[in-house]
Amino acid sequence: MYPNQFNRDRNLSTMKKSQLAIEHFKTLNCAQSVLLCFAGELKLDEMTALKISAGFGGGMGMAETCGAVTGAYMVLGLKIQEEGKTIQDIKAETKVAVKRFNELFVARHGSLKCKKLLGVNISTPEGAAEANERKLFDTICPHLVASSAEIIEQNF
Repeated sequence: MYPNQFNRDRNLSTMKKSQLAIEHFKTLNCAQSVLLCFAGELKLDEMTALKISAGFGGGMGMAETCGAVTGAYMVLGLKIQEEGKTIQDIKAETKVAVKRFNELFVARHGSLKCKKLLGVNISTPEGAAEANERKLFDTICPHLVASSAEIIEQNF
């Protein structure tokens, strides 16, 4: 353990989920950042959470549905799983929760699509270069992962 690891871990455990998502986004993709915030309370192993969500960043690498959104979908699906529910109940309730999440996210940000949220298509070399040049991953994306975590915390 590093000398400051205990204090760092303690500080992370007392952060709001939105702040934690921003902290995670410094080294992880958007989907990983959101899912990892909730892994503990969902009794999901952190490494499993990181592996599951690894391919969802950057709008699944296609600048499509934002990774902060798909990460939230994963959280919602896991939050709804309670003992005694059938898979059909879980699917139906998750569908309702995802729809509500989408409404709240779009109300805040205007879209679910990475390329619309960033204003560039990061799936192309030119778009990725522009996003890096304009520091969109440092300015827009942290706000989106924080917002996803906040929407879940406040509404689900």
